[in-house]
Amino acid sequence: MSKSAMLRARLEPELKTHAEAIFSRLGLNPTQAITIFYRQVELHQGLPFSVAVPSAATSRTFDATDAGRDLVVCKDAGDMFKKLGI
Repeated sequence: MSKSAMLRARLEPELKTHAEAIFSRLGLNPTQAITIFYRQVELHQGLPFSVAVPSAATSRTFDATDAGRDLVVCKDAGDMFKKLGI
């Protein structure tokens, strides 16, 4: 089948740069990556990953950590496990 359909999208330049660097490491160009995504949507009859709206508790946690509140800082993995009681 001939490739004649065109897709245009606007996104944040930094997101584009980061994603294209990953595509490059995978040996893909942006067109190939988008084609893979579309094929997966077609095969799954929807998005090929789960998408969910965060719960109220999760949203509060995100807001708190973004504001630098309620953080537990650990020196290393051992310190983290100790603070978790593991």
